[in-house]
Amino acid sequence: MTEISARDRRAARGTSSLAAQVLELVASGKASSRAELAAQLGAAASTISLTVGQLVERGLVAEEGTHSSTGGRPRKALRLGGTDEFAVAADLGGSHVRVGVVLPGGGRAEVSTVPFDIGDGPEAALNRLAATLEELADRRGRPLLRGVGLSLPGPVDVESGTVVLPSRMPGWNRFPVTAWLEERFGVPAGVDNDANCMAMGEQSVRPAAHRQSIMVKIGSAIGSGIVVDGRLYRGATGVAGDITHSRIDGAADIPCSCGNTGCLETVASGAALVRILRERGADVTRPEDVVRLARDADPEATRAVRRAGDHLGRVLAANVNFFNPDAVYLGGLLSTLEPFVAAVRSQLYESCHPLVTEHLTIERALLGADAGLVGAGQFALQRALARALREVGTDLGPDRFPAPPRTV
Repeated sequence: MTEISARDRRAARGTSSLAAQVLELVASGKASSRAELAAQLGAAASTISLTVGQLVERGLVAEEGTHSSTGGRPRKALRLGGTDEFAVAADLGGSHVRVGVVLPGGGRAEVSTVPFDIGDGPEAALNRLAATLEELADRRGRPLLRGVGLSLPGPVDVESGTVVLPSRMPGWNRFPVTAWLEERFGVPAGVDNDANCMAMGEQSVRPAAHRQSIMVKIGSAIGSGIVVDGRLYRGATGVAGDITHSRIDGAADIPCSCGNTGCLETVASGAALVRILRERGADVTRPEDVVRLARDADPEATRAVRRAGDHLGRVLAANVNFFNPDAVYLGGLLSTLEPFVAAVRSQLYESCHPLVTEHLTIERALLGADAGLVGAGQFALQRALARALREVGTDLGPDRFPAPPRTV
């Protein structure tokens, strides 16, 4: 994105509304050429061409490749962002972090997993993480860095950019993560919880027809992100999709990290499976040990994993019946186990109305372990785009943008 002068701002005021409409159509995948924009907006081709040209000049939209054509001159395809711009992003876990470069179209590069101790607290942990992300940015070309994204394993207040009462992040409560990153990197930062980031990332590689979905992350804990009409839905206070603390009969009076008893997390999460198998004499200390045993067809582990999938499926069924989504995507460590996925799928088919499941997609996340990373990077790029739009007189907040269309 190039620097925008005062003259640019004055010139943009007259077309800011049209520019916002153009950007929203391109972001949603509803239009990918100047001709399609003109047809949908009912504007003259010359007006659309001028507006697109201005957005391209400022790096807000890029034109590349060509559409297939039955005749005449091939049309260039439009997408958000400049061709070489990027964000650096990280998806934090308790003992490791996945880092990489995220591109405007949802692509990723230089992805790796490095050791990380979230228990060190925000100052020490973020300083080490920032050094890793700066190395990535320098290798890619620091002047083209447009944002930094962070996926966190705890509740996030997006407005303040803080983590709120996280159960597994000692010292992080109310720490200003977004402000810290923006001061360190000098670019917009996108910070959200891991389930929301996974929902955003997965949406970027799914068919455009799947505009209503639930993304469930099942790792040490459980979370879900909800996509409505192609956009992430956060709810009134930003915690939509927090199914982990749903009360279920199968959990009895087992205490939960939230302070209540009988929550889904106590019987269906990775941490719960570790506890359950240890009580049965298994040598496990972390969810990865549970996965190893289940893959080796250990009968106790397989039985426990199936039961966990059944519990999750029961809670999901109520949400699926209510929401009627196009798809349910499963991510996180436990989603790599077929007995777990099969149990979730079976419970949904058994408990949901036939009309709800008739065309329902239920499967693992296509992005696998990279879903949260890609989503965090997309949030960062959207914030960079929203800031650039404000500079040219168009106020289109980052939550107005749908997930980017599927890359091909």
